[in-house]
Parts: sequence; structure tokens; C-alpha cells
Amino acid sequence: MDSVWYIPILCVIVAAIGYVAYNYFRIKKMPEGTEEMSEMAGIIRSGANTFMKTEYRTIIIVVAVLAVVFSLFVEKTAGITFLFGALMSSCACVIGMRSATYANVRTANKAKESMSIGETVKVALAGGSVSGLSVQAFGLLGLMAVLFIFGNVKHDVAGGGILATLEGVNPTIMRISTYSLGCSLVAMFNRVAGGNYTKAADISADILAKVRNDLPEDDSRVPNVIADFIGDNVNDIAGNCSDLLESFVATISATLMIGVILFGQYKDKFAENMAALEGVFNGTLLFPVLLAGAGLLSCLLGLVYAAFKKMGNNPSRELNLATWISAGLTMVLGLGAAAICFANVDASVLKDTYNWVAGWATPWICAVLGIASGVAIGSITEYYTSTDYKPTRALAGMAPEGEAFVITKGDAIGSRSCLLPILVIGIALFVSGKLAGLYGVAVAALGMLAFVGTTVSIDAFGPIADNAGGLAESCHLDAKVRVITDKLDAVGNTTAAVGKGFAIGSAAFATVSLIVSYVGNYTAAGKEMTLNIASFVVVAGAIIGGALVEYFSAMLTDNTIESAKLMADEGDKQLTPEVLAGKKTPDYNRMISLAARQALKKMLVPSILAMVIPVVGGFIFGVEFVGGLLIGATIVAIPRAIFMGNSGGAFDNAKKYIESGELEGHGKGTAAHKAAVTGDTVGDTRKDVVGVALDIFIKTMSTVANTLVSVFRNITLIR
Repeated sequence: MDSVWYIPILCVIVAAIGYVAYNYFRIKKMPEGTEEMSEMAGIIRSGANTFMKTEYRTIIIVVAVLAVVFSLFVEKTAGITFLFGALMSSCACVIGMRSATYANVRTANKAKESMSIGETVKVALAGGSVSGLSVQAFGLLGLMAVLFIFGNVKHDVAGGGILATLEGVNPTIMRISTYSLGCSLVAMFNRVAGGNYTKAADISADILAKVRNDLPEDDSRVPNVIADFIGDNVNDIAGNCSDLLESFVATISATLMIGVILFGQYKDKFAENMAALEGVFNGTLLFPVLLAGAGLLSCLLGLVYAAFKKMGNNPSRELNLATWISAGLTMVLGLGAAAICFANVDASVLKDTYNWVAGWATPWICAVLGIASGVAIGSITEYYTSTDYKPTRALAGMAPEGEAFVITKGDAIGSRSCLLPILVIGIALFVSGKLAGLYGVAVAALGMLAFVGTTVSIDAFGPIADNAGGLAESCHLDAKVRVITDKLDAVGNTTAAVGKGFAIGSAAFATVSLIVSYVGNYTAAGKEMTLNIASFVVVAGAIIGGALVEYFSAMLTDNTIESAKLMADEGDKQLTPEVLAGKKTPDYNRMISLAARQALKKMLVPSILAMVIPVVGGFIFGVEFVGGLLIGATIVAIPRAIFMGNSGGAFDNAKKYIESGELEGHGKGTAAHKAAVTGDTVGDTRKDVVGVALDIFIKTMSTVANTLVSVFRNITLIR
């Protein structure tokens, strides 16, 4: 890889981090509003920070132990790169979360002062852009550090751990793989713990306020409400940041690994044309890094344009515009990246050896397929979850008939919504594979994530707007302020659903790329592995992998509902006549502490499960069994995650549709509203706990398998 290109990429990273710092400190300087608003925001900020500090005490121990194991037994520098991955993921999620806890109250105050949707959107988007750009900038910064400090990816090196040397370990690949794994581990912990925290608080708050006591959704008399505000930040911001950063890094990692694998397959067959092969090899390594840098620059320009453009009263249009600008610029700059990497290499090698159908432009076409797939999946998700379209409105229309009709209709919407996104993913995988084989699939995955900075920024807009609306309600601001924040909240629900759909779609691409590189990493040492679906070993692994996805989903759901019940019971005790009359303030800290205790108690086993499954399977049953595990888990998890995310989003927005008065004769407090609230509580666990964790579950399994395939090659109990 030509190191001269490090300089412009690092300049883009520095510019993005500079813009992050600018927005962060600009938001902090904005006024918070009334004394009550400032006090409430301080409680949210303190609770979120305390939770993250407590969570990281566990994460640090797990990361440190695994880093030592990697360095001792796999590759001596792998522990350091594993720590890099955990550090970069942690930086992005903590900075994003802290920014959100400042932006929420400033967004509410801007609505109060300006009474303008356009002005209010800008504050929420500025807070979201801190999260989004941090994800892409820190993910790429860590990768560049690994390449710069430890040397570029090479195809002809071998290495081992401090205490053991295993056959077939390429240390340059191992460093990239463990960097990605460090990101994965932090993402899993954040998603599992954050999901339990926020949804236990949200479900218990809805039950106490709307169902049992006929109180407003974000009434400050309900102590669970404040824990819910905190949960929006620790899950929907911190968890989402680490989730998408992990996907972004995993796709780059898989693309680099496949570049090495392909060279290993061709070098012996075409030894007479080694110089030309080396040229293509260097291009296959440089292109994903350049594409990622081009995407970061495109996101920066798109978000800067949105920040300084005068916004009207249609937030959806303005936010979509930022996405289109980022995606469009990524396509244009990606073409330049492909020309830099491949235009001057031997065209016959690209056509006859690598089988690239469109010559040097082939990887760019695959990246465009990925970008288009991401936009398409987002649009499909918006259709099934937004109140602007028929499915969610039809779901709201079922609410007067009762809870059973709401749940059944929501399930049907969720199931129906699976087909088109999966069709898009399948076609994109098929076409990119036909165009450029394994490398094309990996580049398509990276294309989808190349503008992840904008995607996460707009996704983070949602929980910031949600918190702003909650603060407007709990701090008794004018009803007109709540109208503005409710508008942003409804848009935010849709952007969050689109973000979840995007995360799931990118996970499908990333996981397929990782499975491909898993097979290739095994065969790189001269041993053949074919994941034959007719093999009883592969089928056994696939069946078990699919069942483990269901078990993982059930575990997360049980944990969340158990925590929600405890918090509802505690909230009931605190809702005394004095509290309900407004003469006494509930004990927020006690509720916050209970939510944190439950989330941290429930996070370890599910988080470790994704790492343990491929390790146990590989050591006992071997590499083909683990390959089957990965295939089965992926096939079950992708439609399951889409179903969970879209049905949950439809439930949530159907409730908001009724609360906005759009369903004539069935407003807040009616039987139809309560039926919709029941649907929302069902959807909460689906979309914000299970759905968002499934994509990390399959990616983490695949990353662990890639990291340890050399170990499984050497040590297996049953051969």
C-alpha cells in the first residue's frame, strides 16, 4: 500500500475531528433555558456519565484479559491492536453521548426561544453530527494508526504469539482483525447494557404514566421518566455509535483480508506476471482505505452544508438532503479512488486473473451498488415505519379494536417489511459477486458504510429530539414548544428506524464478507475448506447457529422485561398522593441506580456469548462447523432483526400518530390510545434491544471466527 496516501486521509480525519470539536463546544456555549431545565438536564447528564463509568469498569477488565491472551498465544502485537479497537470505539461513543446530553436541553430551549422548527433542527443536528463524524473519524484514525505503527498489510509474512507460534498466522492480517474485534466487543457491551437500561425505563414509564395513572408521557412526577431520558443517551447514542463504528471497521478489515487471500490464490498460478499481480494487490489494499476517507470527506461536506443552510419547516427533507449530498459525493470521489488504484495496472490481470468485468472501474461499481442499497433500505424502512405512509396509519387505525388487533397488525407489518430489504441485499450481493467475486462483495459492503458519518448523525438526531420533547413536557414549557419538539420527535423516530434498517443491512453485507474471508484465511495456509451445504457438519452448525439467534433474542427480551417490572414496582411505591399532587419530588436517583444496576447485571452473559460460541465450536467441532454456525446465524438474524426493527418502529409511530390527534375521535387517554401504548411497549424491546443487538451478534461471531481460524486450524478436538 502506497503510504503517501496516508497524508490526505489523515488531513480529512483531522478536519472531521476539528468540526466535531467545533460543534461540541458551540453547543456547550448555548443557553440551557430555565433553572428547572438546567437542573433536569444536569440529572440526565450525571446519570448517563455515571452509568458509562460503571459499565467501563467491566469492559476494561474483559478487554485487558483478552488483549493479554491474544498477545501470548495468537500474535504478539495483536493485544495492542485489540486495545486500539476498544479505545477508538469508546472514544466515539463517549464523545457522542456527552454531546447529546448537552444538545437535548439546548434543543428544547431553542424551540422555546425561536418557536421555529428550522432553527431547532439545526441544534439537534449539530449534536448528532458530533456522534456521526466521531464514528467514522475515530474508526478510520485507529485503522490508520495500526497500519502506520505496525506496517502495512502484507501477503508474505508469518508470526506468532509470545508463548506460542501457530501455523498460518499472518501478523499484518491478525492486527487488522483484532483491531476490528476490539471495536466489536465494546459495541456488544454498549448495545446489550444500554438496551436493557433504556427500554426497561421506557416500558415501565409508559405503563405507570399512560396506563395506570393517566399521566402525560414525560411527566416529571413519574421517576422512571428521567431514567428513560438517560437511557436514550446510553443506548440510542453511545450504543449506536459503537455499533456502526464496528460495522465500518469490520467491512474495511474484511476487504483488506480478501485482498490478501486473492493474491495468495493467484501468485503461484501466474508467477511469470508477478509484477502486475503486485500492482493489483497494492490497489486492492489501498482502495478500501481511500474509499473510507472519501466517504468521511463527503459526510463532512454534507453536514457542513446542512448546518449553514437556511432550514424550513420540513425537517425530513432537510435531513434527507444531507444524506443525498454525502452519498452522491462519495460516489464521485470513489470513482477517483478507483482510478488512482487501478487505472494504471495491467488490464489483462484485472480481466483474466481477477475476473473483473468492467476493468479498473469494477470496484467502484460494486461500491455504488452498496451505496444504492443503503439508500434503498433506508427508504423502505421509512415507508413501513413513518406516519406519512399507509402501513403505520393502518396500524393506528386498528387501535380502536383493541390490543390484540394492534399486536397482530404490527406483526404482519414487520414480517411484510422483511422481503424488500432482503431482496435488495440479495441482488446487490449477487451482482457485486458477479462483477468482482469475493472482493466485489466486500467493497459493496464498504460502499454502504462509506457515508456512515451522515447516517449516524441523522440517526442521533432522533434521541436528541426525543429528549428535548421530554424536557419540554417535564419542565412545563408552553404547549407550543411541545408541538415543535413533537414534530422533531416524530421525524426522529423515522430517522432512528432508518438508521436501524441501515445498520441491519450493512451487517448483512459485512457478515457475508467476513464469512468469505474466514474461508479464505483457512485456505491461505494451503488447506482446503468448502462450506458445502450438503455436509452434515455444516448443516449441523447452521441449525445450531439459527437456534442460538433465537435464544439470544429471548435472553435479551427476558432481561429487559424483568428489569422493567422491577422499575414499575419501584415507581408505584414512589407515586404517593404527595408526589401526584406535585407537593413532593420523587427519588430520581434511586430509580436511576436501579436501572443501572439491572442493566449492568444483565449485560455480561449475552455480551460474552457471541465471543464464546465460535470459540467453543471451533475447538470442539472444527472450522467447517463454525462456518455453518456463521451461515445459519446470519440467515436467521437478518430477517429477524428487520422484523424487530420495523414492527417496533411502526408500533411507536402509530402511538404518536394517535397522540397527535390524527385519528379522529381517539386521542390521548382513550381506549385506542392505551391499546397503541401496549403495542409500543411490545415494540420497545424489539427495536431498541433485540433488533439492534442481533447485527452485532452475528458480526462479532464472524470477527472472532476470523481472528481464531488459525487456532482452529491447529487445535480441534474432533477432526
